[in-house]
Amino acid sequence: MSHPSASKRQKEIARLERRKAKEADRAQRREDRSNRPVRDDGVDPDIAHIIPGPQPVLE
Repeated sequence: MSHPSASKRQKEIARLERRKAKEADRAQRREDRSNRPVRDDGVDPDIAHIIPGPQPVLE
């Protein structure tokens, strides 16, 4: 039988490494978000081409 304390320690180390990696990813996203240019026109590019109301008939 293997040593339970050794395998538990390995799990703890892996958990800490995952936590550090996640925190680094979060920090990178925060930095990217803060460096993103600010839009002056206030138009969302994802919905800029959408026209509300009835749509024209396709021919």
